[in-house]
Amino acid sequence: MSKLLLSCVLAIFVPFLSVFPAFSQGSKYGQFAPQDAYRDGSPLAYYGSENEWSRRQFSQDKADKDYKRRGQRQLLAILDGDPRRAIELSKSRLAADPNDLESLFTQTIAWCQLDNLNHAMVTMQQALDAGLPCERFLAGPRESLRPLLATKAFQDIVARQSIRLIHGPMLGCITDTSAKVWVRTVGEEPVTVKVFAGNSQGLPTDPVVQSAVSTPRAEEDFTAIVELTGLKPEQTYRYDVLIGGKSVLKDELPQLKMGPSKGTPTKVKIAFGGGAGFNPHLERMWDTIANYEPDALFLLGDNVYIDLPEEPKGLHRYTYHRRQSRPEFRRLVGSTAVYAIWDDHDCAIDDVWMGPHIDQPSWKQPMLAVFKENWINPSYGNQQAPGCWFEKSIGNIDFFFLDTRNYRTNPFGQNPTMLGPEQKAWFLNAIKSSQAEFKVLISSVPWAAAAKPGSRDTWDGFQAEREEIFSTLEENKIDGVLLLSADRHRSDAWKIKRTGGYALYDMMSSKLTNAHTHECFPDALFCYNDGCSFGLLTIDTTKDDATAKFEVVDIEGQVVHSLPLCKSQLRH
Repeated sequence: MSKLLLSCVLAIFVPFLSVFPAFSQGSKYGQFAPQDAYRDGSPLAYYGSENEWSRRQFSQDKADKDYKRRGQRQLLAILDGDPRRAIELSKSRLAADPNDLESLFTQTIAWCQLDNLNHAMVTMQQALDAGLPCERFLAGPRESLRPLLATKAFQDIVARQSIRLIHGPMLGCITDTSAKVWVRTVGEEPVTVKVFAGNSQGLPTDPVVQSAVSTPRAEEDFTAIVELTGLKPEQTYRYDVLIGGKSVLKDELPQLKMGPSKGTPTKVKIAFGGGAGFNPHLERMWDTIANYEPDALFLLGDNVYIDLPEEPKGLHRYTYHRRQSRPEFRRLVGSTAVYAIWDDHDCAIDDVWMGPHIDQPSWKQPMLAVFKENWINPSYGNQQAPGCWFEKSIGNIDFFFLDTRNYRTNPFGQNPTMLGPEQKAWFLNAIKSSQAEFKVLISSVPWAAAAKPGSRDTWDGFQAEREEIFSTLEENKIDGVLLLSADRHRSDAWKIKRTGGYALYDMMSSKLTNAHTHECFPDALFCYNDGCSFGLLTIDTTKDDATAKFEVVDIEGQVVHSLPLCKSQLRH
């Protein structure tokens, strides 16, 4: 083919097909994007993906193989205006499993949209009898379920169960003297959190050491964050949640364990991982994590799997609601502080780069708003570059959470950036200023080379920026750096050798509740992909030679791999 003919072909098909120069030789990955992502005649999309830009995640094939897609596929048919198609899909699932909760739930919504409340009541009662919490129907999508919610029969069920709290409580932002509690409620009714001394059970005679109030807002999906202050370092409290003046926590009150003062030597245990697709038979993972009593839970992306880069509608919130309704998850996050970043499946679509702009594409900020509704981070970037990046300290350990998607640019272009200029400037300044014994750099995608061969979706696609970060550590003789990452559906450890400084260790885990698995590679120090697992990072800075240990724990609670490190190994 002549150069002239090739140029003509590219000029015609760039908006619709992957761009020929953007394909990695010998790789299945390339550039894919909608037409509006190509501007000013450029063959490079300002936002896009290394994989097909479509709704392929909701195909029949995907739904057959992966439970997390089934309810989504049915609900998407309803939101697209075809509730009868959703009923057909759900009936086929129920034929195989009459108690499939998500199919009963979506079928109830579909009957509501067809104004058939008798059928909606029948399928709703089937779902409740099979074990679906009534809170799921209150959570919604509320607009789609409104005809059912307005019936006297449904309101009687809610009244009998005295339901005011839908989701939560979830702990976050714990310091030595303050903490925040997240909840989702039935309505815009003030929420009070009371803190009791010691291991008190919250009886009327127990002393209340602190309390605070916040009111949920409908435009934020009826979520509220209550901030508690004036607490004491390293103290363990109990807390209660009250709505309408009455406790809404039916079981034993959850614990609130305060952190050490900033800069203080400490022992801390962090559970972390990504790849948490919704699979009911694997949700017991949250109880497995809780049994290890971690001080915090770090969720490193692909936390719920949305994969719909459009103006958020019912499917986005539905995908969060089904996880937040699980009793296993609620038990864990009620007493364990949670910190979350997102990855491609949460913020847009598989292997996405979202481009350099704050408000383009048009769905970027709305997607971030949904993320913020459902988590409880200390901050969300800054005014110049909103995102899910932030810093968190526990004693004399600093954790730097990075947003690797919101400002990522096209990896097939010149000088691509994973972080964007604003976030990168903050990050490099913060790491140089840190006086912590350990500095933990947290990415939603692998730091190590060859963790995803042939792809530019990991830091391999942004090698110059990765080198800039690693060189900054060496030029400034920054000791005690640990790397955490996720994305690949397995748990493994990688040693990154450096000629100008000490070796860095990438500790990766991203198969919390996913059924799908990614292969292991021989260059890893170790790898586990036989089943679901999480990473456990235990750091002790009270020793003369501070230690950090990475363990891979399977869903049964067994440690299958371990990587012990000393601070002396991480010095220039």
